[in-house]
Amino acid sequence: MKLYVCWGTFNTPVVGGHACAEAYEALRGAGHDPEVVKSYGAGVLPDAVANRSAGRQAAKGLSGSSTVPVLELDDGAAVYDSRRIVEWARENPAP
Repeated sequence: MKLYVCWGTFNTPVVGGHACAEAYEALRGAGHDPEVVKSYGAGVLPDAVANRSAGRQAAKGLSGSSTVPVLELDDGAAVYDSRRIVEWARENPAP
């Protein structure tokens, strides 16, 4: 599995937390070890300006949006939005 993230999986002082870190920590807490793909860019900016990285383009191909985090499962299915990724991790712990 691959987890497409912005610049990393670090915590930030952003109100509400850092979505990429929350998704990553939920997956690790459920026993998964996703390949982390740093996708750079900035979701608040237009794709033509800031979201042209391979990771952002892959995220857009999977979810229809260049916004990360996006979880690509081994079967090619995608889970996107940090809350959905956290929920998926809870419901699908690693064996």
